[in-house]
Amino acid sequence: MDTQHTTLPALRRSRQPLMPPQLDSPRPDGYTIYPTHQLAGGLIHTGYEDLANWVAGHKLVAIDGFQGVFFAEVRDSIDAQLRQAGISATWVDTASYLKPEAEVTALVSPYLGRPGSPWGKRASLTLADFFNIPQVSIDAARNEVTIIIGPGAALFAPSAAIVYVDLPKNELQLRMRAGAAANLGAAANADYAETYKRFYFVDWVVLNAHKKEVLPHAAIVADGQWPGKLNWIGGNDLSHALADLGSSAFRVRPWFEPGAWGGQWMKNNLAGLNAEEVNYAWSFELIVPENGLVFESSGLLLEVSFDCLMFSQRNAVLGNFAERFGDEFPIRFDFLDTWNGGNLSIQCHPTLPYIQEHFGERLTQDETYYIMDSQPGAEVYLGFREGIDPQHFRNELEESQATGKTVDIPQFVQTFKANKHDLFLIPNGTVHSAGKGSLVLEISATPYIFTFKMYDWLRLDLNGKPRPINIEHAFNNLDFSRQGKRVTQELVAAPRQLAAGDDWQIIDLPTHEAHFYGVHRLEFSNRLEQQTNGSPHVFMLVEGERIIVVLPGERTQTYHYAETFVVPAAAGNYILINTGSSPAKVVRAFLKPN
Repeated sequence: MDTQHTTLPALRRSRQPLMPPQLDSPRPDGYTIYPTHQLAGGLIHTGYEDLANWVAGHKLVAIDGFQGVFFAEVRDSIDAQLRQAGISATWVDTASYLKPEAEVTALVSPYLGRPGSPWGKRASLTLADFFNIPQVSIDAARNEVTIIIGPGAALFAPSAAIVYVDLPKNELQLRMRAGAAANLGAAANADYAETYKRFYFVDWVVLNAHKKEVLPHAAIVADGQWPGKLNWIGGNDLSHALADLGSSAFRVRPWFEPGAWGGQWMKNNLAGLNAEEVNYAWSFELIVPENGLVFESSGLLLEVSFDCLMFSQRNAVLGNFAERFGDEFPIRFDFLDTWNGGNLSIQCHPTLPYIQEHFGERLTQDETYYIMDSQPGAEVYLGFREGIDPQHFRNELEESQATGKTVDIPQFVQTFKANKHDLFLIPNGTVHSAGKGSLVLEISATPYIFTFKMYDWLRLDLNGKPRPINIEHAFNNLDFSRQGKRVTQELVAAPRQLAAGDDWQIIDLPTHEAHFYGVHRLEFSNRLEQQTNGSPHVFMLVEGERIIVVLPGERTQTYHYAETFVVPAAAGNYILINTGSSPAKVVRAFLKPN
């Protein structure tokens, strides 16, 4: 029997509730924070009794999974069920075979940069490097099952039947903040920033690579985000579900974070968010290294990381661009909410050679700001003023960092009115910030943590600490030629009509030559037929109530205002149907032909 959630508050730190393991209420007719993909009935299972029965039918089982899963609870729950059935189990815990913590620390330290810096470099390690792996043998004559449990379990016995327990990365971070999850091979958490840095640059790299190897052989895949409960699905059933998504429309599960500059638009307009949160700064609508996909069967939910889709269906999802981007989905959508909030920091992002050399990334953080909504007086900071003296600017920033002196940013950086449906272009190296009073749809390349802050308006974060300032990194990347009239000419998209009919038009919002993606706005009253042309299409309904996407085979999906969704390249032709009472406007991002 499943245990109760009495210890939940100590196991995660967030005001946003844990996703329920099953949906008991009707789907909202509007934005939902729990988008699901429907499977046939009876494919998702819940609880440990049936899982233990499956385990009992094998002599050797590997219960593998992601760091942060509560493996001790999984072990105790399965073992109790086995004992009730009179079955003795020999348990092998992979944590017992981790290399000594000092040795692990030495192993990972070359990838962590200097202490206090938010960045390291993507590791070239494997999960096996963290263990002294023994040979696990079984006695076939004895009436027992040998179970290896913990991250890397499949490494210990390649012939074992595999159960893989996944964990959404957002829930892993909330467990980390509560001190309930630590880095791989670490006995306890360092501070939050250092722990997250190691997750991003080391742990997630090796665990994702291992997951890619293990998933095709997993007999069962489970979702480990609920303390006291495990939902699971057969590996073949999951493979078929992922294959279906590879040619269908889908939406990942968004998650939401408050921040020093956060605002109130999402809190007031998106159902299901905790209204007691101080603000919401970000909504990670499509940041696929951290988002998950949620499946539903007979009301039960199961979430797997977006990586699972890319590992098995990257050719279908990326089409002509699969070889270029590999397992990485290259486009990101997220909200930046400064409505009744504050300014983002004055910042820039690294050039491609810089991010590759210093941080080991394949792509850099080329961005755009699409203005979803704005209050009177809202602005975007973008590019330098004509004739700027870079050394004067740097001196002012460094003096501010040392003494707390206010910097007159408009003396150096241009401002532009942020009007609804404007698109501002932010190729790498461009100084920029979203000002207060807007909801920004950030359309970007996937990297998302490489922000070099130069000035943060002398404020503290929500924990009462200053956020890191990175003037040296910024000045290694700033493009000071983006100043004066050139900014207006090159970095403010000038809309142009590409095609039109009686009640529709397609508007091109030209992106910068540095952007590998383009942006269109599709405006229509009734229906519009389109095709992917070998690229995935990422959409958001930015005006209107709801639309239906019709895919080959008469498959349909409904999406609402402010929801992000993806049509994979393999879908080919599709139809958008407006079912709202007013004309629809849909933003579409796509990969530019080489």
